[in-house]
Amino acid sequence: MAISDFSFNAIDGRTTRLAQFSGRVLLLCNTASECGFTKQYADLETLHQRYQGEGLSVIGFPCNQFGQQEPGQPADIKQFCQTRYGVSFLLSEKIDVNGHNAHPLWHYLTESKPGILGSKAIKWNFTKFLIDRKGVIVGRYGPLTSPEALQGKIEKLLQEKTI
Repeated sequence: MAISDFSFNAIDGRTTRLAQFSGRVLLLCNTASECGFTKQYADLETLHQRYQGEGLSVIGFPCNQFGQQEPGQPADIKQFCQTRYGVSFLLSEKIDVNGHNAHPLWHYLTESKPGILGSKAIKWNFTKFLIDRKGVIVGRYGPLTSPEALQGKIEKLLQEKTI
């Protein structure tokens, strides 16, 4: 399996294949609208605006598994993100990132890039995975790591060319 083998439903219900992002740097993040880290939407949007033309794609994956902090319906989530944080990057439908119902992509991410002390489970909202242009998961970052803190790593990956 590779990142490009996965697909998900966008927040509007459209099937989105990650293969369409081949050759791009990806920043994937599980998100929530009622979390103490929700302000990270603004930083994710800043990175999206700054680097999308250079090859970065940010994708948010709303998840309600942590403290029931994403209770809304798709239209509510989308409106909240756009109105409150100006989000224009792609959002998926609400998914699970842990457990038996975890989205297959997130199962792959957590198996491929365990967290601290080898833990595979996502611990909270706004866990981020950074993927290079070749589809290699190069980093997993917890919610305490702001998207802004990843800027240097993103810039380095954007400078690398695919073979």
